[in-house]
This record gives sequence, structure tokens and C-alpha cells, in this order.
Amino acid sequence: MCGIVGLLVKKPELRPRLGEWMVPMLKEMAARGPESAGLAVFTAPLADAERKYSLHAPDWGYDWGAFEGEFIKRFGPEAQLGVLGNHAILTCDESASVVKPWVRHAFPELHVLAAGRAMDIYKDTGNPVDVADRYRFAGLEGSHLVGHTRMATESAVTPDRAHPFTAGEDFCLVHNGTISNPFMIRRKLEHRGIEFDTDNDTEAACRYLAWRMGEGDTLEAALAHGFEELDGFYTFLIGTGNKLALVRDAFACKPAVVAETDEYVAIASEFRSLAHLPGVDDAKLFEPMPEEVYSWSV
Repeated sequence: MCGIVGLLVKKPELRPRLGEWMVPMLKEMAARGPESAGLAVFTAPLADAERKYSLHAPDWGYDWGAFEGEFIKRFGPEAQLGVLGNHAILTCDESASVVKPWVRHAFPELHVLAAGRAMDIYKDTGNPVDVADRYRFAGLEGSHLVGHTRMATESAVTPDRAHPFTAGEDFCLVHNGTISNPFMIRRKLEHRGIEFDTDNDTEAACRYLAWRMGEGDTLEAALAHGFEELDGFYTFLIGTGNKLALVRDAFACKPAVVAETDEYVAIASEFRSLAHLPGVDDAKLFEPMPEEVYSWSV
């Protein structure tokens, strides 16, 4: 049992309220997943040549200054680093194919949570109420976000196994449920040179969908293929640079509810997570159907 939340604001003038509206959603889902929590927030994209990387360190007092110094020494002074405890956002004009191997070799204790032009990720162990306060989620601004509260059922409770999971650039997935064939999916992808970071079943689904899109599928087509390849009981919520998407398996036994108004699209595992939102009494409310792809664009 885990908790899923998603929020997309339709009007640019509402983007400063994204975190403010989301935090009660995430905290309300803490009972469904008290062990860890995470959030991917999508902001205005950087210029084409620039990328930002979400980094996680093993402790709150990590020496980010040493990391920044070595990065600038290797790649130049244009890089910028924004630090919040054991998380940091690195902005530079280097590609992921260069940055990720360098970080892995030079600073193996760091974990690159995400890469892209728009997405920042924060995730950690602990009660979601504490995680939201620790990383100041209420102050986040952006167009849309994806959040998760976890109750582990198939792998350890660690920051890297918390959701969201990412693959490629500006792509993430959160999951409530269980994938029953993750190792079959993993073997299929590893034969194609795709590397995995954890033993979590959600990572298999995330990397499968990202691989399908890399092969030319749209997000919606990749999710349709997922109905054929991914066995289990699941609700997936996916975030990309300009979309939210939601699917449930053929049995739809994992809960989800959507509220849509002229101002926002809000998604959660239970309605109580949405009850505080402005105008929700007049929102279009519905339960997503099984094996149907729902997507909303920024």
C-alpha cells in the first residue's frame, strides 16, 4: 500500500502555488506510506544546451563545496550548485552521458536522482510529513509535479528505492501496487544495454516505458504496450517535461481518483487527499477506468 499524488496547474499565474496546494495532498497520504516519500517537480525548462541534475548525498552535512570545486575544475566555472541539506541541484551545459559517469567515478557516494531540462527530484526515508517539511515542498513552484509515499513490500527502505523513479531525461514514475515480472523485464532490457540502479520492481516499469519511448513510442503508446508486458496490480502516475499521465491495470484494484477544474488537474490514491483544494466541490471527479491511458498536457 502506497500513496500517489499528482498536480498540474493549467494557468501560469498559479505556478507559485503548486507546492502550497500539493503538501496537504502528500501529508494526507502519509498513512498509506509512512516509510519514505519523494517528489518530482517540473519547472520552466532550461535552454536547449543546459541540463540540471538532482543529486543525493549520504548525510545532511555532506561537503558539497568539495564536490562543486572538483566539478568546476573538470568542466569549467559556468556550473551552478543549489544545496538543500543532503540534496543538491547541479546546473551546467554538460550532457548526462558525461556527468553521470564522472559523478559515479569521482564521487561514488553520490546518487544522481534525475537529469533533464525541467525536472527536480527530492526523495528520502522517513515519514512523508517530515520529508515534506525537511525539503520545503510548500515553497516549490512549477507547472506540475508527481509525489509518492511508500510502504515497502518488495525491497529495502532506502532513499534510492523511494519513488519517483527516473529514466532518461525529464521522465519519472510513481507506483502503487506490485509488478510480478520485474526480473523478466529487467533481463530483457539489460540485454539491450540498459543499466539498473536498484532491485525495485517500479524501476523495471520505469525503464521499460522510457525504453519504449526511446524506440519511438509516444508516452501514450508506451503505456499501451505496458499493458501487454507488465504483469501485476498497479496504478502508475508518470511525469514528463510537459505531461502527466495515469494508468491502472486490467483489474484496477489499486485506488485512484482525479479532480479536474479550469485551474488544475489533481490526482491521488484517495479523495481525502484532494478535499482541501480550492473549487474541488465543483470539480469534475472520476475514478480512472482499467487499462485506459489518461494524460494531461501543460
